[in-house]
Amino acid sequence: MATIAGTRFAEDALWPARMLSILRIVTAFLFFWHGSAKILHIPFQAQYTSLPTFSLVWWAGILELVGGALLLLGLFTRPVAFILAGEMAVAYWMAHAPRAFLPLLNQGDSAVLYCFVFLYFTFVGAGPWSLDAIWRGEARS
Repeated sequence: MATIAGTRFAEDALWPARMLSILRIVTAFLFFWHGSAKILHIPFQAQYTSLPTFSLVWWAGILELVGGALLLLGLFTRPVAFILAGEMAVAYWMAHAPRAFLPLLNQGDSAVLYCFVFLYFTFVGAGPWSLDAIWRGEARS
């Protein structure tokens, strides 16, 4: 049985669910800023200064901004995560895979990680610290 600061994690059934919520919140926070850079130009990224409206990258930014915000709140987590997993799969195969076979060489490792983390959220949901859990009456501390 593992103990950290007197807490018995092996016997505390709340920690896996809490960590699911923390993983969702941190992932969504990071993902949101990709969309914010593309659409709101915050933080400023020079490559997005003249992004054409309704272009493929613009739509990706909309999905990242809105989807990231919804995931951060834990609202409509499963369908949003499914859509974002698809977006990241498309991003990988269209933008990264043609450059090289390995994600390390084609700079696609974050797209692959996002894809599979979002796919995970599609199956397990948002966790207890979410609007989804509050809406269903399942929220816990």
